[in-house]
Amino acid sequence: MFRAFGLNMTRLLGTLALAFLLVCVGLAQEQTSPDSEQESPSGERKADQKTSESNPGTKITPQQAEELFRDVDTILNFASKDTSLPIKHEVKRRLASREEVVSYLKKNMAEDKDVQRLRRTELVLKKFGLLPKDYDLQKFLVTLLEEQVAGYYDAKTKMVSLLDWVQPDAQRPVLAHELTHALQDQSFGLDKWLRRGAEDLDSKKDLTPEDITKDENSEAREAITEGQAMVVLIDYMLAPMHRTVADSPEVLQILNEGMASGSSDSVQYKNAPIFMKEELMFPYHYGVVFEAELLRAQGKEKAFAAAFANPPQTTREIMEPKTYLSGEHLPPLPLPDFKHILKDYERFDVGAIGEFDVAVLAEQYADEDTAHNIYPNWRGGYYYSARPKGNSSDLALVFVSKWASTRAAAQFAAIYARGVQQRYKDAKAASESGLPADLKTLGSLSGDHTWKTQDGDVVITVKNDTVLVAESLPSAITDQFRQAVLPSSAEKQ
Repeated sequence: MFRAFGLNMTRLLGTLALAFLLVCVGLAQEQTSPDSEQESPSGERKADQKTSESNPGTKITPQQAEELFRDVDTILNFASKDTSLPIKHEVKRRLASREEVVSYLKKNMAEDKDVQRLRRTELVLKKFGLLPKDYDLQKFLVTLLEEQVAGYYDAKTKMVSLLDWVQPDAQRPVLAHELTHALQDQSFGLDKWLRRGAEDLDSKKDLTPEDITKDENSEAREAITEGQAMVVLIDYMLAPMHRTVADSPEVLQILNEGMASGSSDSVQYKNAPIFMKEELMFPYHYGVVFEAELLRAQGKEKAFAAAFANPPQTTREIMEPKTYLSGEHLPPLPLPDFKHILKDYERFDVGAIGEFDVAVLAEQYADEDTAHNIYPNWRGGYYYSARPKGNSSDLALVFVSKWASTRAAAQFAAIYARGVQQRYKDAKAASESGLPADLKTLGSLSGDHTWKTQDGDVVITVKNDTVLVAESLPSAITDQFRQAVLPSSAEKQ
């Protein structure tokens, strides 16, 4: 997985997205209810979601805070019934100011060891063209944090934080979400469970194909935790109408459309690059759809407790629940001998490129429809970036992907070639290639193609169902990767 965030970073920023997800849920509720005022599961009359927007300068009253504190237990009971996860002990709660919450989240960002790799990942994302070259990822994350801060559950302190500047009717659905995390934590030890899915490739000297495959585990587990919490949030809001996620697919569709557009007051999100939007939304958007499929196919036990006992391993399983339900297993791609081929280089970063990643690449270089058409054909992928020894500026890249067919491989290669032209305005084909001058219309690419750029050669080689991309490497080294990675002519597709 393109590791834009460490495990804790993803978990931390994930809570922030709820601020505008509530607006999306409000949209869904408006579409399914004729009334602008309803009774919530805890018994109070609940105003139309549009009227509950919060003013950061306005504090809730002591009476409202007291009622909200009492509602924690009522909502926890609702979440327990909705998930069949038991309540093992009371959840601690506190009322926090915006300043306290922002300070807490910033402190966690600063102390999390995974943040140390943020700059490294930023450079890799820029190499792929997923972030603009002048983009400041750290600044974006901090600004987004301040803009979108929402209620959260802290697995370390076992405490849920209520917000003194957000009206109670807006906080209750957030509580349904966050108290689901509390129940997950009580049954499975949330932080430890999430970390069991995190593969620390940085500390491994000798990488195996299995190591690369496991790199996607944490993203899949994150989608389980957030998808389950989103189910409870929506069920909580639909409860007055005696409906649930399982029997209301149209509500889920409206919700996900709302996620795609974002909240009207989320300036940072609206202005973010495609990759950042998709990365932030992945565990919510695809997670809740995955959980809904499990609920409809096999019921509550399969969707909640069993998903923790037997979690999906890849983003493909999350994005295509039928692959998880059928027990599909894709063998890991064999790896070339990076140490030998790149003996004069130092490893910079390495990771899996999963189905979600190729979907984002396709959306970035082409469009959303193209992405939806190509990503189900993904069958494996990884990247490896390195720098010449003694050179801290030049970054080389190797990207290998396997596809369901020769046709799909050629289609993805064309998409990536279109991206080369977008990233490098001076890109020129190294020889007569027969390709159109404007690659926007390119639908298929086969064979071997090289473009000259200011950062060195970009080579795309397609053979059978495999695509090899080599960037900023000498031709002799690229040749070694061709021999090591691409299937021989004797191999069948």
